[in-house]
Amino acid sequence: MESLNNVEIHVFCKEGESEADILGGLKLLLPLDFEKEKIRMERKTVFGFDEKKIIIIDVSINKNKQIRIFIDNINKNLSQEQKDMIIRQAESRLDHNLDFFMRFDKDKIINEKIFWIIDKGNCYHVRMNIAAFPKRRDVALELVRNKIFK
Repeated sequence: MESLNNVEIHVFCKEGESEADILGGLKLLLPLDFEKEKIRMERKTVFGFDEKKIIIIDVSINKNKQIRIFIDNINKNLSQEQKDMIIRQAESRLDHNLDFFMRFDKDKIINEKIFWIIDKGNCYHVRMNIAAFPKRRDVALELVRNKIFK
């Protein structure tokens, strides 16, 4: 998709959570054959409070076809109310590097197959770098409002 340079998705798998379920939710967000598309998934283990193990899973895509599939999937699965909220909040979701951020409720995706935007908590973190030309905030916001979320 010409309006995005790349998309990154990050998710934590905490002790007691099913990594298979979390990967299944990731594939709901990004419905591609990772192996066939040569999408690399990075997985690292860290230790949090009380030395509890946390697995961090990162996926990054930068091919136009893959990004288009991701955005089409998001638009298809978000309610109009959720898309309207994203557009209203666009300024606060866009940083100085023209990275646009969203969080999807992990439990709703895994258990209910529902895409739901949240502000904090247990989630899939999405960072999309907006391909604005010229590279200005107002151009990036216009792309978010009129091209990415329709």
